[in-house]
Amino acid sequence: MSLLDAAREVREAAYAPYSRFKVGAAIRSVSGEVYRGCNVENVAYPEGTCAEAGAIAAMVAAGETELIEVAVIADSPSPVPPCGGCRQKLAEFGHADTPVLLATVSGATLSTTIGELLPGRFDAAHMGNAT
Repeated sequence: MSLLDAAREVREAAYAPYSRFKVGAAIRSVSGEVYRGCNVENVAYPEGTCAEAGAIAAMVAAGETELIEVAVIADSPSPVPPCGGCRQKLAEFGHADTPVLLATVSGATLSTTIGELLPGRFDAAHMGNAT
């Protein structure tokens, strides 16, 4: 199963009763394992969880901390990029050149990278003088 197929499959499990906007994400870790996540809404909107965050949480819960590929899919007129917070989360566990495939359920795709999604990102190197 491709990474995009994994994202497409988990999208169906999304809990989106308020927006009806289901999103699925799948990430491949450095070990080759695929981790999936879907958006989970809450009646108090800011308390929901994005699909990308769910996939990252599954990877970390399995003891891994490096991703090498990302796929995100939604039912949208054009491919939907991760929100700002998820871009930072992806950057935490991936590299600037990590490929990200954004897709729609109708088949449109956009290939990008974490670095293109979040140029000038804040990372661990900025913490060098923290005590």
